[in-house]
Amino acid sequence: MHKARPTIGAVLTPLSFIAGRWTPSPRTVRRAALAALVMSVVIVVTGGAVRLTGSGLGCDTWPKCTDESLIVTREQGFHGAIEFGNRMLTYVLCAAVGWAIVAARSAKPWRRSLSRLGWLQFAIVMGNAVLGGITVLTGLNPYSVAGHFLLATSLITVTTITWQRAAEGDSPARPRVPTPVRRLSWTLIATTLVLIAAGTVVTGSGPHAGDSSEIKRMPFDWAATAHVHAIAAWVVCALAVAMWLVLRVVDAPVDTRARARDLLIVLLAQGAIGYVQFFTQVPEALVAAHMLGSCLVWIAVLRVALSLRERPADTAGIPAQGDPLLAAV
Repeated sequence: MHKARPTIGAVLTPLSFIAGRWTPSPRTVRRAALAALVMSVVIVVTGGAVRLTGSGLGCDTWPKCTDESLIVTREQGFHGAIEFGNRMLTYVLCAAVGWAIVAARSAKPWRRSLSRLGWLQFAIVMGNAVLGGITVLTGLNPYSVAGHFLLATSLITVTTITWQRAAEGDSPARPRVPTPVRRLSWTLIATTLVLIAAGTVVTGSGPHAGDSSEIKRMPFDWAATAHVHAIAAWVVCALAVAMWLVLRVVDAPVDTRARARDLLIVLLAQGAIGYVQFFTQVPEALVAAHMLGSCLVWIAVLRVALSLRERPADTAGIPAQGDPLLAAV
């Protein structure tokens, strides 16, 4: 009996080649997703360190560090080393995202949803690398800097969802709480996005421009924008408290209530840091802590929303999405 030969595309696909020889455990897949999430936070914090040390133009061009050198030179000193080091961390982030993609593709059965999320992460990383280059070439334009941070927040969104989905099945999502509670979570997400966007305006009009030279700032009064940001923070806190109370009233699952509690704790810490940095003339260390807190708040908000539905792995009947290499044999 004639046996179908593998297609050329299947044979030449590196991911198919690896998938045919390695099967990661579900725990490994989730660890790979977590590594991508951790690195997406690390790259935000180290990017903040570049700005807070005035190293934003430590490498004065892109993609090279100087017109003549791909890497940092001795003449560029401390600031050049900081900026170049942050650029190198992008490769570590790519490695983490790559591990997530390979692990998702090699898992048996193959889950296309995880693979697509992994490739979406890669696309965001590449897009943000280009936007980072534009930021350098435009002399740290504050609007480009704000976009750079918001795109990094998009990456955190996708890596958080991927981490959650790696622990679930692929069946349609089933709600764990009534519809009004889920609508409250969407309101919380939207308000938090407004809070984060307002934070970029505070940064863009504030004193930390990212370089010691004369950098253009957003034409807004810094104190006024900080007050708007604080109001948005109070609205988010009120919604988070409401979510915590409502989840107790509807007797939501224990893990869901725990996510709401975690959000309140992170918000409390972030709010304290925010007020202290405002009244102490925004010292660099507290600004860095506040940037980390921004990432953690967003992750906590997403985890609350994701915990309001479930895709049980033991009853999901995860479909064996056809492996192109094996299916062609």
